[in-house]
Amino acid sequence: MWLFYAFSGPLAWAASMHIDKFLLEKYFKHGSLAVSMVFTAIIGLLLLPFIVIFVPGVFNFAPFAIGVMIASGLLFMGGMTFYLYALQTEEASIVGLLSPAGPILAFVLAFFVLGERLAIGQLLGGAMVVAGVFIASFRFGGGKIKFRKRATMMMTAAIVCFAASSLIFKYFAVPELFWPATFWTYVGEALFGAGILSFSSERRIFMKLIKTNPKVMLTMNAVNELVNLGGSLAARYALVLAPLALVQAVTSTTPLMVFIFGIAITIFFPRFGRENISKTILLQKSLAAALVVVGAILAGGS
Repeated sequence: MWLFYAFSGPLAWAASMHIDKFLLEKYFKHGSLAVSMVFTAIIGLLLLPFIVIFVPGVFNFAPFAIGVMIASGLLFMGGMTFYLYALQTEEASIVGLLSPAGPILAFVLAFFVLGERLAIGQLLGGAMVVAGVFIASFRFGGGKIKFRKRATMMMTAAIVCFAASSLIFKYFAVPELFWPATFWTYVGEALFGAGILSFSSERRIFMKLIKTNPKVMLTMNAVNELVNLGGSLAARYALVLAPLALVQAVTSTTPLMVFIFGIAITIFFPRFGRENISKTILLQKSLAAALVVVGAILAGGS
């Protein structure tokens, strides 16, 4: 059962990543990326009343526990911000290929904090994931090889935030407390969005976007956030059913989905996005994706 929920994440996130790229290119190419996080915060904020109504006891936590769970939401939003900065400079498929290092960091954290263990085969799978990420970290072209410094640094920061957020959520979200933990995580996300809007410059940008493109901005962001939310909720629920590192390993198949979606969009829907599909780049992406996927399968073994 946990595999179903875990694999729902990659499909939703791959679609969401390409929507993010489209929105960044069209509306945030020269603007503040932090403003785009306000829409994520709004979606989470709208869900809070429903959780309170249908799940009693969300306030029955010690102040320290509430603070830590809120921190999980703040860390998630911080990770999303770093991710958007990486996506601003690179293709969606490249950013997707840089993201699977998360399971490795998550395992290190889970090893020391939660006492989780992996078999030798799973560790080998992790090494293959790292190799795939390493290959994707370089740009080939014009007879030169360049390190994708900015994107790699931004995704490293994002991965640290995501791994820490997942670790906190895993610690508190035992099956009977899944929705209360989700509630306080969303409170953290809402506070992050409120923090962005507390700056007058960011608030003006947000209001301008709403006034100039209200239907497009609200509709596309709402759809994108709901798609991403569905994937996140499924992956988070998988966290209460299986070890953190295994769930993270399965969700590391996201790059393959992003890679396939990127090719399809470039060929059939170029107006919504274009990626480099030259032979050299396709070979690089294919090799990286193969290592990541095979490594994820090994890492997800028992």
